[in-house]
Amino acid sequence: MCGIVGAVAQRNVQGILLEGLKRLEYRGYDSAGMAIRADDGRLQRCRALGKVAALEDKLAAAPLAGHSGIAHTRWATHGRPSEANAHPHQSGERLAVVHNGIIENHEALRDELEAVGYSFASETDTEVVAHLLEREARQGDLLGAVQRVLARLDGAYALGVIHADEPDVVIGARKGSPLVVGVGIEEAFLASDPLALLRVTDRFIYLEEGDVVRLAAGGEITILDAAGTPVTREIQTFEHGDGAASKGEYRHFMLKEIHEQPTVIAAALEGRLGDRNVLVESFGPEAETLFAGVRQIHLVACGTSYHAGLVARYWLERYAGVPVQVEVASEYRYRRVVVPEGTLFVTLSQSGETADTLAALRFARDRDYLGSLAICNVPGSSLVRESDLTLMTRAGPEIGVASTKAFTTQLTALMLLTLALGRLRGQDPDEQAGLVEALRGLPGLVRRVLSLDPAIEALSTAFGEKHHALFLGRGAHFPIALEGALKLKEISYIHAEAYPAGELKHGPLALVDSEMPVISVAPNDELLDKLKSNLQEVRARGGELFVFADAEVGLAEEEGVHVLRLPHVHEALAPILYTLPLQLLSYHVAVLKGTDVDQPRNLAKSVTVE
Repeated sequence: MCGIVGAVAQRNVQGILLEGLKRLEYRGYDSAGMAIRADDGRLQRCRALGKVAALEDKLAAAPLAGHSGIAHTRWATHGRPSEANAHPHQSGERLAVVHNGIIENHEALRDELEAVGYSFASETDTEVVAHLLEREARQGDLLGAVQRVLARLDGAYALGVIHADEPDVVIGARKGSPLVVGVGIEEAFLASDPLALLRVTDRFIYLEEGDVVRLAAGGEITILDAAGTPVTREIQTFEHGDGAASKGEYRHFMLKEIHEQPTVIAAALEGRLGDRNVLVESFGPEAETLFAGVRQIHLVACGTSYHAGLVARYWLERYAGVPVQVEVASEYRYRRVVVPEGTLFVTLSQSGETADTLAALRFARDRDYLGSLAICNVPGSSLVRESDLTLMTRAGPEIGVASTKAFTTQLTALMLLTLALGRLRGQDPDEQAGLVEALRGLPGLVRRVLSLDPAIEALSTAFGEKHHALFLGRGAHFPIALEGALKLKEISYIHAEAYPAGELKHGPLALVDSEMPVISVAPNDELLDKLKSNLQEVRARGGELFVFADAEVGLAEEEGVHVLRLPHVHEALAPILYTLPLQLLSYHVAVLKGTDVDQPRNLAKSVTVE
């Protein structure tokens, strides 16, 4: 949700801030802005409605200059997208603030401030913070002012603050929204994602919940914890190269990330497979002891990660014999949850900062769970730090809003979890060995499916004038149908729904006609014959079928039936493989319709507000 960049440097920071905003645009692109303290003590501000390019054009016409500043790219929560609502927000001419998150008590604070003479120029909750800080800063230094104001804020936030009276100082704070410090050579930086700063440093401090940080000239970094005590946080080196934030030879980040899947799935498996089984210690030194006590799993996630959890339920129950309950994180903590003895709490998140998932983990701490496991892509994230066990998916930075490689690496990690639990619960050793061997061959099969890209692009032309689509799957492939429908609606804006194929006759058949394309995945499994019957129901109503089928499945092409054949894969791993053509289909349909593939309207990559 929204992106923050800050810098205290020995050079003009405008270029650093602007480059950081470009790299964070996946987090928000309704408006953008920056504020820089000039050497003569003035605060200079520039804001623009729309994408970062609009801000860049304004800065080209009227550049800013100074050695400290803050910047922001916005995804609207309070107030419509407009220049007036764009960050940074100021109070008077001396203080500016940028903010990610939501201040839940902003209305009461606004009433208080208006009563003592403050006027508001925006519809945002953030302007409340600016005025509170301005009032407190009259009483002393900026760091102390920030600490006093934070004590009055309810909700989630990451903040960046500058004041004209404190040269070369930027203050940052985080609660419920990510913030990292970039460590340079006699320079220091602030950002909501390390990607923003890879041009200037690869060394980062991941601020913890409640931390406040003061960046000052010469690279001085002072961190105070939630109690106001000075602390030292570990400096970590970013593990991915700067090229991770570049599209390279690809037209869009999404296409690049789709084609990275053979590499990242191999990375997700590296060092975690023995000759015939999964290495349980891959989950951490305490994993074997904790896993031995697992009798049930509660798996909690949002969006695409939720779909991964739905697939894992089939795997965990079949191969590990563990009952699984899959929950939408935003709903989980608003009901009375019953926690059976021996229940493992598992969270899935690409960013590790998804607000609803993080809140669910914190809610679960007060319940009688056996322990918690986070499957995540970002090593320094809040979810990772606050969980008992972690398994990193190793997908690398994912820039496109529509998740692709993060999803398939989550599925890969969930299969590793399945086999780890299965091994401890007496799974047939030969069955586990067969699955391990199939996992080793998975990256090669993924490459073969991606080679079908031209054929899938050709299929996409049938969707150019369509407004609705129906996705069908059975068993573990029903969640894959859900994911395919989500991808199509996210980036092409075609209304798409997914159903278990056996549910057609209970309602969805009413929608089927010649204008309703029906997309199905047809692996060669025990439900194939039933799926074929369901597809015949579609053809009998005049629906046009697009079927991604196992090469060994006897489905013939005919009028109104388009079949694309995929290589044969172990039944258990088919959901991973059959995800790929649905990703590519959605991508090519979106390109055909001319939408913004990497930054679809109204969406942001990392949802760090509830």
